[in-house]
Amino acid sequence: MSLPHAILGFLQYGPRTGYDLKRMFDASVKHFWPAQQSHIYQALTRLADDGFASVEVVPQVDRPSRKVYSLTEAGTAELRRWLTELRPERPARAPFLIQIFFSGGLRDQEILDVLESKAEEVRQLLSLFETGSVSQPTFAKNLPDREQFFWYLTLDYGIESLRFTLDWIESAIDRVQSKAYKQGIDGALTGRSSE
Repeated sequence: MSLPHAILGFLQYGPRTGYDLKRMFDASVKHFWPAQQSHIYQALTRLADDGFASVEVVPQVDRPSRKVYSLTEAGTAELRRWLTELRPERPARAPFLIQIFFSGGLRDQEILDVLESKAEEVRQLLSLFETGSVSQPTFAKNLPDREQFFWYLTLDYGIESLRFTLDWIESAIDRVQSKAYKQGIDGALTGRSSE
């Protein structure tokens, strides 16, 4: 139920269309909670049906009418309830790590190609998080300092996670290049201490 709650969170800043919400997702939380336009519209319909959001149809000339959604009193209460409830994390799935797990049968260069490609992908994401639209969402400038603090606190988490991932991949590359796998478990678990 996190997508509807994220939408309620954005609606607390003011009325929005589904299109507005998609732009807000893409420029702020996409690095840890991406949302597809169709899923946003489905969630908005449910929120309105549940009484957590109201909808105003705004006619337009030569275009379909716009639906502008606003947070209701019940929506505010539901958002607050959800924000204060501790939610257990589900174990994350990491396709990249399952590839690494089963890579023992690959030649060194094959696994190095995979690791180096992943390292480049992480570097690009890190650059985007540090200097791109995620790091400076235009609508965040109008928020109070306290709101901005918590937005950027999650950005800091994303940046630090990517730095850790990049460090680990670069270390894995070094260990494959130095053939630390010849030491079996010790090469995998203590390979970092020999650097």
